[in-house]
Amino acid sequence: MTRKISKSRQNRFPRIISGALLASGLLFMGGCSETITKHGQLFRDSDLQQIQPGMMQEQVKLALGTPTSTTTTGSGQVYYYISSTMSQKAFFEPTEVDRKVVAVYFNQTGMVERVANYGLKDGKIFDFISRTTPAPGGNEEGILKQLFRNLGQQQLFGNN
Repeated sequence: MTRKISKSRQNRFPRIISGALLASGLLFMGGCSETITKHGQLFRDSDLQQIQPGMMQEQVKLALGTPTSTTTTGSGQVYYYISSTMSQKAFFEPTEVDRKVVAVYFNQTGMVERVANYGLKDGKIFDFISRTTPAPGGNEEGILKQLFRNLGQQQLFGNN
């Protein structure tokens, strides 16, 4: 004895299967997407243009906030503001793909001498404001190399 399946039931089955396949396909595609996040202090060009030679350290802190790191050199102090761009694909750990360092150089009296916006260009540290690379062998180059070390291998700010 065979049972007859009504036509309305026969028409529902392919729709249910195709709907399930569509939903699983969308979930799969969503899992393959890439998420880009930025961490640290992000500045627009107009923010950096506010910082002018002759400004005092406190004025810089008011305009840009507290620096990520500071160092003292023979010619004065330097404020470093560091930001990074992280990429995460599907369920994998995030990877750092870019790092920017804004450096504000002060003379010994605490006044701004110059501002630099460092990043990597062709694998070398590059100042996007003056369009130069730091002089080889100088103290500045060593500090910047430390700040850019392990780019893409280690996370700077953790999983926030």
